[in-house]
Amino acid sequence: MIILFTVLILLVILVNGWTDAPNAIAGCISTRAMTPPAALAMAAVCTFVGAIGMALFNTRVAQTLWGIVDFGEDPETALSSLTAGLAAVILWALIAWRFGIPTSESHALISGLTGAALAQTMSLDAINMQEWGLVLLGLFATTLPAALLGWLFISVLQKFFAGKERRRVMRNFLRTQRASAALSALLHGAQDSQKFMGVYLLGLSLTKPSLREDTSLPMPIILICASVMTLGTMLGGAKIIKKVGVDMTDLDAAGGSASDAASSVLLAVCSFFGIPASTTHSKACAMMGTGLGKRGGIDLRIVSQMLAAWTLTFPICGTIGFLLARLFSHVPIVH
Repeated sequence: MIILFTVLILLVILVNGWTDAPNAIAGCISTRAMTPPAALAMAAVCTFVGAIGMALFNTRVAQTLWGIVDFGEDPETALSSLTAGLAAVILWALIAWRFGIPTSESHALISGLTGAALAQTMSLDAINMQEWGLVLLGLFATTLPAALLGWLFISVLQKFFAGKERRRVMRNFLRTQRASAALSALLHGAQDSQKFMGVYLLGLSLTKPSLREDTSLPMPIILICASVMTLGTMLGGAKIIKKVGVDMTDLDAAGGSASDAASSVLLAVCSFFGIPASTTHSKACAMMGTGLGKRGGIDLRIVSQMLAAWTLTFPICGTIGFLLARLFSHVPIVH
């Protein structure tokens, strides 16, 4: 069973890098501040550095994921349910990727695990409401505040550079956007990798309880998770980049820099305080706010698709996790 769990957690991390990391570089690719290969290479390096750096100095997000649900006392059935929750994440991520919709693998992970834990214990006591409260706080912080901050930043920039030669201004912002996109990728690695490291350690601790006695993350887990997420980042995610960076709103270099800055501020704060936040929500909402502050506006059809997918993530992944956990409990091969 531990082998199946390991395969699935690594696949989930790979999918996260594949589907979430493109949001960090969607802006700089759409504005042609960087070519796609160069942007992906930069995102991969920054994701890896962010994942390693945060894991060494701050494990608060990982600790939140360790205790978000209770799978019961029996290690074997707990590991089976945990594995079912991971399978739910992969299914949902592939569906969303098929339609190019940037969903949050973080929220898919949390809801999938919650559904699986409920199936295992058949009791609401399986849910740690304090930790779930942090999830809801992160959900709020990376939606409306991100949009407002993106709108504020682009509004200030437009007023400050009003009347100045646009070509020269945009040329300078192309340089700024490369740095801001790198910061976005760095924070994606720092925030998202923590969640998967925490779940990876949770699964291993079911077979070796001594792993839960230390709040630090073992270096092998850090390196494995960071490396797999980096590999996923290098795979691209072109559909998501097009959906967010081109179809949703018409960004220029100033708008891309503003949205990157708004998203990065909120992700940095959430990471510092151990709040599980969605890098997808933060970046997409910041870009929405930036688009609203510009003449071109936003494509409401694309926005409605994203909001629908985000809203459905919790109930759908929770339901899939619940059903798979019940199924796994009756399949001998997963025990």
